[in-house]
Amino acid sequence: MADVEAVWRIESARIVAALTRFTGDFGLAEDAAQEAVAEALVSWPLASPANPAGWLMATARRRAIDAIRRRTALQDRYALLAAGLAVDEDIDPDKIDDDVLALMFVSCHPVLSPEARVALTLRVVGGLSSEEIARAFLVSVPTVQARITRGKKTIAAAGVPFELPPAAERRERLGGVLSVLYVIFTEGSTATSGDRLLRPDLAYEAIRLARTLAALQPDEPEVHGLLALCELTAARFRARTGPDGSPVLLDEQDRRLWDFSAIRLGPDRGALRGTRPGRTLAGGRAQPGRRGRHGLGPGASPGHRGRADRLRPAPRFASDPDRTR
Repeated sequence: MADVEAVWRIESARIVAALTRFTGDFGLAEDAAQEAVAEALVSWPLASPANPAGWLMATARRRAIDAIRRRTALQDRYALLAAGLAVDEDIDPDKIDDDVLALMFVSCHPVLSPEARVALTLRVVGGLSSEEIARAFLVSVPTVQARITRGKKTIAAAGVPFELPPAAERRERLGGVLSVLYVIFTEGSTATSGDRLLRPDLAYEAIRLARTLAALQPDEPEVHGLLALCELTAARFRARTGPDGSPVLLDEQDRRLWDFSAIRLGPDRGALRGTRPGRTLAGGRAQPGRRGRHGLGPGASPGHRGRADRLRPAPRFASDPDRTR
């Protein structure tokens, strides 16, 4: 079971994205992928496949074909799918392509409610189960499942195409994607409910998704700004709570528990990445510099400190999860 979960967490976005592109049906693709995972849980303990990702893709494809066969109105699409989706053995574990980026934009589409955006992003891009999402946000599993179901129906009813938005629209909608990732991270770094201040697993999942987005959008400064902000905040997780779980204010934290490698990387990732002509240091680009100034300890080089100090806060994202801690 652990092997299936590990492969699914890594490959889910690419599998769902590829199936969505070829079937044209976001809901069908996600359902077929989930059926493949269920089959893997039964068959892999008996015989582990040589190419786990390819096995999941091939099985999900067969499930999608079976579903399309049952839709008589889509016979032409079935013939195209059966003939054209030859990807069983071609999954490159190091490749992150435009399909995953398109999947992020679909999951964070403006027609969806904020709750549905978060649930769909964690489910289809992050590969989390409904149970994991429910635990992370302290809601019931049926609530999460209802949000995901409503979200898929909304996407289908609105006729949202599975494609990358045009460049101008993509820039406008990028803020919505970043906001979803920031909501996920904020809930992990400063929980809004429950008896724990931190939910590190959720925060690190947001960081993983932000790194994926940064790899897909390397020239977008705000993506790297958000990633730097998250990494700098996470660098102090171990020091933010005492042995009893109570919050520890910034001035009282034990700096020996901080991750200084992440703290020093933050300004370089967010503040120092070059901008294209005409681009400004907007939104998420400012907070990492301020966070870095808090984090740079006595051993930091003057260059790091000075470059971080050149930024001024101009937050675009919702709230600063580390403002008082």
